[in-house]
Amino acid sequence: MVYAAAAARRMVDAAERVTVLTGAGISTDSGLPDFRGPKGLWTRDPAAERASNIDVYVSDPDVRRSNWARRAEGALWADVEPNRGHEALVHLERRGKLHLLITQNVDELHQRAGNSEELVVEIHGTTRKVQCLACDYRDEMEAALARVRAGEEDPPCPRCGWLLKAATVSFGQSLNPVDLARAERAAVECDLFLAVGTTLAVSPINMTAPIAVRSGARLVIVNGEPTEFDSLADVVVGGSISEVLPVICGLAALGG
Repeated sequence: MVYAAAAARRMVDAAERVTVLTGAGISTDSGLPDFRGPKGLWTRDPAAERASNIDVYVSDPDVRRSNWARRAEGALWADVEPNRGHEALVHLERRGKLHLLITQNVDELHQRAGNSEELVVEIHGTTRKVQCLACDYRDEMEAALARVRAGEEDPPCPRCGWLLKAATVSFGQSLNPVDLARAERAAVECDLFLAVGTTLAVSPINMTAPIAVRSGARLVIVNGEPTEFDSLADVVVGGSISEVLPVICGLAALGG
């Protein structure tokens, strides 16, 4: 692991434009579970998985009411803090090397750690905001949760009266085409693509890794288990992300 991390660090040091893609693995050390693992959110709470399907969410008031109640009680909301893996990517930005940070996560921990809003693309949205499914209303999630705690079981949009939901991309919804285009463009423009905490199995955002390779970038993968594109990588680094990523990004010394 030390050898692989050292090789990855040399690539980061030599790079000028690093595009990063992060997945659930970078947030597990902050206490956030994945979705489908043995202790995953959907494994423990199948109702939460049903609510993540847009057709079910729109058509079933009981699913919406249950989802809002769990959010208001904190069952789908964790008061978590960024970890050293997130801090490593802030350090990468401060070194002037971060071209774009694409995240599959919906926790906003990258921004809370200190990465600039303009350099983060939340390709699957965020649970910390709420949006209307009919108009352009958008607000902090806590604004909707306060209404639920005050007695509104299924709070409607205060602007148009239609349905509110977390500002995430649910199953059955399309990715934001502007965000996807920006992510793909950053994959073409980078000289190093760094995939962190993702198995690179979720389409279409996983294809940014091979796009980067085809465009001439080097590929470094940091993950606790094999990924779909390990065979394309220049270096694959295992181990705890909160331990190895600070080394790779120059925030921590090798071997310490």
